[in-house]
Amino acid sequence: MGSDRTDEFDEFVTARWSALFHLARLLTGGDRHRAEDLLQEALVKLWFAWPRVGSQAPEAYVRRVLARAAARSARRRWWGERPVGEVPERAAAGDVSAAVAERTRLEAALALLPSPQRAAVVLRYYQDLSETQVAEVLGCPLGTARSHASRGVARLRKILADVIEPVG
Repeated sequence: MGSDRTDEFDEFVTARWSALFHLARLLTGGDRHRAEDLLQEALVKLWFAWPRVGSQAPEAYVRRVLARAAARSARRRWWGERPVGEVPERAAAGDVSAAVAERTRLEAALALLPSPQRAAVVLRYYQDLSETQVAEVLGCPLGTARSHASRGVARLRKILADVIEPVG
């Protein structure tokens, strides 16, 4: 059992790492280091649950763990400012493609949303989950999940229109 379990788990992680990491990054507001920690925590939990969920829906399990851990993490600590050695310079116009610039704007706007709204928007529109699935992953009633997603999208529109200037 041990070798088969390890092989199946390794195959899953290898195949889905990139997508799960991107989801974790979005759930943490774009913080790469927190996303790595969050995904590592979720994969450890998956390893122990693998005999139960490995043949059923391991990605749904990891998604639920990621969303809940991100919400817990957001309540535990303030992650607003991070010190850096040097202030980054702005990229010159034309250095970055329009798609990358737009994704960067969207990720910055997502980072400004409260954790429950960010999680609902990411799960609903990035992961393309149904409202019922979002509620299940977040562990809340359907109406609450709908409310978080609706308010999150409305706030994103306002942020993107008012606050964040396009790069370039």
